[in-house]
Amino acid sequence: MRREATPPERALWACLKSDQLLGAKFRRQVVIGPYIADFACRSPVKLVVELDGESHGAQTEYDARRTHYLEQLGYRVLRFSNPDVFRNREDVLATIALNLTAEPLSNSA
Repeated sequence: MRREATPPERALWACLKSDQLLGAKFRRQVVIGPYIADFACRSPVKLVVELDGESHGAQTEYDARRTHYLEQLGYRVLRFSNPDVFRNREDVLATIALNLTAEPLSNSA
């Protein structure tokens, strides 16, 4: 777990903390099984939000396994690039909000 958030994480956290987005309670740096999610919400739906920096281009297989694992637990996983948070923050928040109101994934596990 990282103690210091990256600038994009701090910017997004400022919009998600304190139930600001549709009253959803997000937590930062959440341990879920063997993984640590950048942001996770368990209610109203199970949602993980990941911010991908430049290094994620080289770990697509790892990210795919991780996403599959989280989906098996009933989480919907959203991925955004770091530049998206700065350039398209309103679109990022709109996408997160849309997924907070979507039907929950069925829990296969």
